[in-house]
Amino acid sequence: MSDPAALPPIDLNADLGEGFGRWHLTDDEALLSVVTSANVACGFHAGDPSTMRRVCALAAERGVVIGAQVSYRDLAGFGRRAMDLPPDELADEVTYQIGALEVFARAAGARVGYVKPHGALYNRCVDDVEQAAAVVAGVRAAGGRLPVLGLPGSQLHRAAAQAGLPVVGEAFADRAYTDRGTLVPRREAGAVVHDPDAVVKRAVGLARDRAVTSRDGTRITVAARSLCLHGDTPGAAELARRVRAELTAAGVPVRSFA
Repeated sequence: MSDPAALPPIDLNADLGEGFGRWHLTDDEALLSVVTSANVACGFHAGDPSTMRRVCALAAERGVVIGAQVSYRDLAGFGRRAMDLPPDELADEVTYQIGALEVFARAAGARVGYVKPHGALYNRCVDDVEQAAAVVAGVRAAGGRLPVLGLPGSQLHRAAAQAGLPVVGEAFADRAYTDRGTLVPRREAGAVVHDPDAVVKRAVGLARDRAVTSRDGTRITVAARSLCLHGDTPGAAELARRVRAELTAAGVPVRSFA
């Protein structure tokens, strides 16, 4: 095993603000005491203005970096349904979502620090060159050089790098991987890892060794700088606390990539 003193840092991100009106899916306050980056829903798959304002205020207060979690316009399907949008339209919708969150981030004394696609859009941009380019065009139109958080080796990262945007590789401790390093689709059996002990063990392995075992038993490298902790998982806050404690115990520095 590597010398703990030489271990690279890992960022902990979580999807937050995922509710709408009176319905709340994520324990934002508890998770913001653990994570270092917050992927805030921008209203297209979840979230509303009041929730966005509240989460941005809490994140700024606790020194957590605010990220725009952009999605297809699919509130009823939680952004997990495949959609076909013309590239120009998708780019505009990405820009719109970033801009909406930026207003609330600035009101809290912070700024949007990065962008991460959600759900079906995230998965689509792994292999779809056109949709990935549209997302990047939307990020660029929003201004600045916002880092793009996504799956290592994805078309999204290729498009972002070509556009001069920083890219940040992401890993998932609670999702099964294929042999090629992509996520097993949620519709397939075993796509989500539910055992908390297994999630914690995988998180430490991903952060310390930058590797994970695929669903079919192959050891694969995952070059990630950020580890996602899903906020909609039952007991997500307690699981996040366990993950952070075990990372610290393993000598892995935990801090944001931003």
